[in-house]
Formats: sequence, structure tokens, C-alpha cells
Amino acid sequence: MSHLQAQVVVGLGEVLWDCLPDGRLPGGAPANVAYHAIQLGCLGVICSRVGTDVLGDEYLEFAASQNLKTDWIQRDAQHCSGRAEVQLDAQGQPAFVIHDNVAWDHLQATPDARALIRRAAAVCFGTLAQRAETARTAIHDLLAEAGSDCLVVYDVNLRQEWYQRAWIEASLARADVVKLNHEEALVLSRLLELEEDRLPDIATAVLQRYEMALVCITRGAQGSLLVTHQACVDQPGTSAETGDSVGAGDAFTAALIYSHWQDWDLSHRGQFANQIAGLVASRSGAMPDLAAEFFELRRQFGDHLR
Repeated sequence: MSHLQAQVVVGLGEVLWDCLPDGRLPGGAPANVAYHAIQLGCLGVICSRVGTDVLGDEYLEFAASQNLKTDWIQRDAQHCSGRAEVQLDAQGQPAFVIHDNVAWDHLQATPDARALIRRAAAVCFGTLAQRAETARTAIHDLLAEAGSDCLVVYDVNLRQEWYQRAWIEASLARADVVKLNHEEALVLSRLLELEEDRLPDIATAVLQRYEMALVCITRGAQGSLLVTHQACVDQPGTSAETGDSVGAGDAFTAALIYSHWQDWDLSHRGQFANQIAGLVASRSGAMPDLAAEFFELRRQFGDHLR
């Protein structure tokens, strides 16, 4: 698709600081998707809420420095900005302790936010930001504004105890594409009573029950599984040095959105998304600067498929 930079990708939901052993870095799954969408040549926008505290100021400053549009990040004088304590295991896999009752739990469906979603070409949202009723209601009110051509991507993103079957089913019903990891797929199979234990069967059951276009299950270094009504592609992982895997799944989601607009076949979408995710996993934090590497990978895929 030409003029891809005009395509607005909205990350709708949480923003927070990932407090890693080596320091504090900006994150939040929907915000990560918007950030990586920019590195892929799109127009990334965050729709969220931060406090009127120092952490909120610093998040806005960082986002603006990375060309992320911040006009739709609301400020909250009563609640602090989001934080997550992150511990990494020997393989660089993260475990999160996410603080609750923070600013993004009080996200509002403002007129400006509604107008943003109406002009979006893609919206990515998840489960975590729906843990509070206020934000959950706002997110679904905003998703109802999405146009018929808008690609709605649901990143299941289960964290701690903050998920319920009703929230997940309402989200699946909104989505054109769902992305989840292999552990989340097994949780969903039990929670939704799909009665499946093989990943391809779980993906197919979700696809058919909730009438979406694509289900993607990521498996870290083992690659990904992409399932549509016409095909099932088991895409091997890529070999890469590991920094930490924080944000790698969100980069995968951004790459899926990009490759959807390129109308690549399912196998090449999986290859591209795996390689983009692998690049992010080779660095520290959720938002490493990889614009040059992303550009080169886009060029290689574009030349190969032209």
C-alpha cells in the first residue's frame, strides 16, 4: 500500500514504566505496538492516561521524542502514572507485578478519543487495560467507533489475575485479528471451554466461534502459528541473541498490521513478524531504537515479494 505513513495505528489501553533490574524503561503493550508501528513507517498514536506526576511528564517527553503522537494521552490529577516491576529469568523471560488503580484504569471515552478511533486504520487493544470497569467501558465505547475498514487487533495479554471470561469474549467479538502466546492459548482453551489442547485446534476453535479473520499464537524462540479460515501456517522461529523478550510480542503485532496492509501471503507475514520480534528480543526493554533494522527488513521482504 502506498503512503503507508498516513495509516494511523492506535495503541488503546495502558501505558506504564517497566521497572527492570537495570533501570526504568517506557512500556505498556498498546503503546509498544504504536511505537513499533512508527519504526515500520506508520503513524503511531497512543490513546491512554497518565498522572500529572513526574512519571507522567517523563512518559510524555519520551513519547514525543520518538514521534509518538501524545495528543490523546489524558492527564489525571487524582491517580499516579502506571508502573510494573519486571523480573527476568535466566532466558530473559519477564515476570510482571503491575500496580493497580493508576491513571490508565480511569481512561475516558472523550470526544477527541472517539474522533481518533473513527480515523484509525488499525487499533490494538488488550485485556489488562480492562481490569477496571471505568477503563473497560471506555475501551469498548471507543472500539464501537471504529470504521468498517479499521483493522481491530486484540492482544489477549493476560497478566496476573486481571482477566475474566466475559471481558475476553467481549473483546474477541470486537476483533478482526487476535494475538496471544502459547501459554495464554491454553488458558483460553480452559476458560472458554473449547475442549482443545493442541495449539492449531485452539486457534481454529477461536477463529470459528468468534468469526474473526486471523488468529496468531506466538511461541517465543519456537516461532508462531498463524491460522485463517483458509490456511494454517506453522512458522519456525529465528535465531537471535536475547537481550530480554519485553515488547517482542508487541513488535510481532505491529509487524502483523504492517504485513496485512502489504497483502503478503500468510507464510511471509509470519516470517516478517517473527524476524521483527526477534530483533526486539535481542535488545533490552520494550521500545529499543531499531528503525534502521526495521527499514532494511521491510526492504528485503518488499523486494523479494515484488
